[in-house]
Amino acid sequence: MRKNVGSIDKTIRIILGVIIFGAGIYFQSWWGLIGIIPLMTGMMGSCPIFQVFGISSNKGGEVTAKE
Repeated sequence: MRKNVGSIDKTIRIILGVIIFGAGIYFQSWWGLIGIIPLMTGMMGSCPIFQVFGISSNKGGEVTAKE
């Protein structure tokens, strides 16, 4: 899988993932599990949705959509 998430995007995803996950634990809600998605995509550096649409926030690692 190609890296299509840039460094600023990674940082934002990881921070938001931790906040959402932490809020889920604090409020004792299963909705906090949604925080795992941005957390994992930020840590892996690859976003499947970006890949489908051919988007890349990673400078130097441009991804083109498959036709």
